Amino acid sequence: MSLKVFCTSVTASRDIKSQQAEITRILESKGIPYEYVDISQDNSFLEEMRTKAGNPKAVPPQIFNGDQYCGGFEMFKDAIECDTITEFLKLSKE
Repeated sequence: MSLKVFCTSVTASRDIKSQQAEITRILESKGIPYEYVDISQDNSFLEEMRTKAGNPKAVPPQIFNGDQYCGGFEMFKDAIECDTITEFLKLSKE
């Protein structure tokens, strides 16, 4: 499975910008490969993100491992603080 981070390059929200930057910075610092999906490039990406998250009002950033929903920024932050990022991202411990 591949990790996907649904983000947007077009937002006026400082919170969303900083959350997206923090997620990508942490994943890169831990050497965790991921695909950056920019929902502003195609409306179908927004619909896919919301459908998979099970929330018609979900906003980026949202994280998925394949078709499995991992969570949004707050859940990601909690996983980092609790050192459960591998479990949160549904990554196998090989």
